[in-house]
Amino acid sequence: MRVDSDAGRYAWGMGGGWETALHYYEPWTDHSNRYISHIGAEGIKPLFIAGSAVTVVFMDLSLLAERWLRHAGQLAKNKGRFDKACAIGSIAFSVTGALGLILLSIFDAKRHHNQHYGFLIMFIASYVISAVLICLEYIYIGLYYRPQARILLVSFGIKALFVIGELGVAIGFGVCMGAKTKNRKNVAAVLEWVAALIFAFFVFSFVIDLLPSVRTKKRVPQGEKYLRPTPDGPVDF
Repeated sequence: MRVDSDAGRYAWGMGGGWETALHYYEPWTDHSNRYISHIGAEGIKPLFIAGSAVTVVFMDLSLLAERWLRHAGQLAKNKGRFDKACAIGSIAFSVTGALGLILLSIFDAKRHHNQHYGFLIMFIASYVISAVLICLEYIYIGLYYRPQARILLVSFGIKALFVIGELGVAIGFGVCMGAKTKNRKNVAAVLEWVAALIFAFFVFSFVIDLLPSVRTKKRVPQGEKYLRPTPDGPVDF
């Protein structure tokens, strides 16, 4: 999937950018650990903006592709208004989260401190809500098609872990950022990197969601397998 390769390049690029950014880094903070937002505010800001935009655009395209594949019957179809509403809501909040990430990369922490962290909250909150709605959609569909659609329940578990992990890290980040001690500020920097990695794994998890739609000589798309779900029908794995 193109979305995941681009997201992977972005994640690795930001990791490699740690050392690269030190060449451009100005001492406008006294923290020994480097925040992603601080690195992105300096010489690699164009890369930071471009990487953020590419990541969220392909993330949102993945959600749109999944919705279309369910509608077309290539993936297990939605079974009612509730799960369809969750799917549409998850896309809407994903778009909001995408805008948040792009805007926080433009309004950097050095020159636009308040706006930057406002858009950071917008980014995290939107994607957490989007993930919660995806979880609700998957558990609803998964329970309908059980025991065939085990993969949906696995994907639900991964998304649920993202929600729990990202909320925990976000709360810890906020607490440490509000502290006055240098050690707490350094912990906040580490947590910001952890939050970024958790989000990267969240993006990668959509490979699990989209792969069942692929048709090969030995397998048919998920949606065709589940046209008439029965207890003894085929399972995902």
